[in-house]
Amino acid sequence: MTQPEEEIDWQQKSVLIAEDEDSNYKYLEIVLRHTGIRIFRARNGHEVLSLYQEHPGMDLILMDIKMPELDGLETTRQIRQVDQQIPIVALTAYAMSDDRDISLQAGCNDYIAKPVRKSRIISVLKQYLEP
Repeated sequence: MTQPEEEIDWQQKSVLIAEDEDSNYKYLEIVLRHTGIRIFRARNGHEVLSLYQEHPGMDLILMDIKMPELDGLETTRQIRQVDQQIPIVALTAYAMSDDRDISLQAGCNDYIAKPVRKSRIISVLKQYLEP
């Protein structure tokens, strides 16, 4: 028996998903769709920086670590030079034992290894989006 979908209302929130792989992005979009959250997508670190500047009220960034052109770690470091407040959650398929520490040292607030479980995404976002 499946559990009913949890009622989450993040219509007043926005998230920037930094993900170059279409299938990974689509999965995250489907997981978050029922929450009403406004989603922005970047395919590389340069797009993350542009969207971040264009939409200064962003509530959270889901940051893929391995992206073309400018990776997620360097993108996070650049954001942290100007903003210490925005939550940045690292996403990576390359889950080595020290990846969590490297991500946190770069300025990420949290870390999620791929493949990502829906319950994990929702629980981490709740931690940062709900008072």
